[in-house]
Amino acid sequence: IENEYQRIESAFNGKGSRYVQWAAGLAVGLQTGVPWIMCSQQDAPDPVINTCNGFECGVNFEGPNSPNKPSLWTENWTSFVQRYGEEPFIRSAADIAFQVALFIAKNGTYVNYYMYHGGTNFGRTAAANVITSYYDQAPLDEYGLIRQPLWGHLKELHAAIKLCKVPLLAGSYETSSLGHLQIAYVFKGKSGKCAAFLVNNDNTSNARVRFQNISFELPSMSISILPDCKNVAFNTAKVSTQYNTRSRTVQYKFDSMERWEEFKEPIPIFSNTLLKANALLDHMSTTKDTSDYLWYTVSFQHESDAEAELSVVSNAHVVHAFVNGAYQGYAHGGKDNFALENPIELKNGTNHITLLSVMVGFPNSGAYLERKTAGIQSVRIQNRYLNNYQWGYQKIGLLGENLSIFTDNGRNEVEWSRFQGRHHRLIWYKTVFDAPGGNDPLALNLGSMGKGEVWVNGQSIGRYWVSIHTPQQRPSQTWYNIPRSFLKPEENQLVLVEEEYGDPLRITLDSVSITKDAKY
Repeated sequence: IENEYQRIESAFNGKGSRYVQWAAGLAVGLQTGVPWIMCSQQDAPDPVINTCNGFECGVNFEGPNSPNKPSLWTENWTSFVQRYGEEPFIRSAADIAFQVALFIAKNGTYVNYYMYHGGTNFGRTAAANVITSYYDQAPLDEYGLIRQPLWGHLKELHAAIKLCKVPLLAGSYETSSLGHLQIAYVFKGKSGKCAAFLVNNDNTSNARVRFQNISFELPSMSISILPDCKNVAFNTAKVSTQYNTRSRTVQYKFDSMERWEEFKEPIPIFSNTLLKANALLDHMSTTKDTSDYLWYTVSFQHESDAEAELSVVSNAHVVHAFVNGAYQGYAHGGKDNFALENPIELKNGTNHITLLSVMVGFPNSGAYLERKTAGIQSVRIQNRYLNNYQWGYQKIGLLGENLSIFTDNGRNEVEWSRFQGRHHRLIWYKTVFDAPGGNDPLALNLGSMGKGEVWVNGQSIGRYWVSIHTPQQRPSQTWYNIPRSFLKPEENQLVLVEEEYGDPLRITLDSVSITKDAKY
């Protein structure tokens, strides 16, 4: 009935706790006959179960807030959401196994992996600044391929826990100290069956401990699982599964100029916009999530040819600037306001300022989310502020989007030209290709492109932003998943909209595979 509300509850003062009570009452009042949970909500009212989300619920979870509730780990984060400009977050197999074993040892009832299988944020489904690939570091990656040693190590962990099922489910529970940072969690069944979890919490040193008159060596930060209280079936730190490597092989090169066509997105001016307002409108509420793009355009008179400075402040993600149809520059930011400041040339007479505001996904969490705004906040030319001028807007961001030129029906709505080999800002590219043979997953290598979105046979495979780099000077994502179910045997249509100076001739379609591991 709620998920991680406690993280923002204090922003609503007393109303937050009243809302928690109301939501719980609503759910329970439905009399569904099944339990209700609130994730990461320590004060979940009875009988709603408070659960844990996070990396270290084995260590950090305070436990159920009532003795009649089970201990549930609803989100065990195997990686973390990745944003443009960030490296992937990688958890070791030993760390995840340690936390799972510790959670079970502390009377945990249930562990759910988030995510166990990675995925793809197709289309515009990714949240603000989140890359198209999602939890690719999971035990099963974005393509469904096994990621070793994580998958194999967790498989062995699960098998060891299953061997303990009788005393875990029906036995008594006790703990005993094995040393300063070592502890035993013991489950004893009525039939005499016994299972133990021997924990070494020392993160620097191995420990030699005695349990039931038997000596055990525990590696640092590890748990040994003893399904019979005598023999070690598994240790979380001892990873025996071989590593595997994911590799890509080029199956098709899009390097033929003759096979590419292009369409330059027209730059609107004030007189040909449908929506007008004496203010700078909010990006999100104006587009209503139908596009990442919103054009802002204004026209004004100037008495002479002159050089000036254009200053634009935005709290969207990207802004591109055009003056009298000529590209002037762009800037990008994150959570806070950012500025584009560029010298421009004004002409005698009417001048057209056109700004393209870009959202790379909408914000999807936080208090008072409905009050969040985004878009261009102020526009100034020299000492002249244009905020209260009459501005024109195109509700549907790009003409190519509005006409769906990435589809079979829409591609003939505009006049495509032969690719000229010159790379322009804000341009559409189109080509066709045949599906490669085989069954391996496929990915589009967009390492030569800048920023935009891609469609295959009318289906968007997501946004890309290759030009923004991590601190290690590489893109957060270069390969983009194309499910084979999206493809036909022949004549597949590939369409891209490129905001920057991308080179489509260096795009490749690659197959994805992993090294084979005989053990698994």
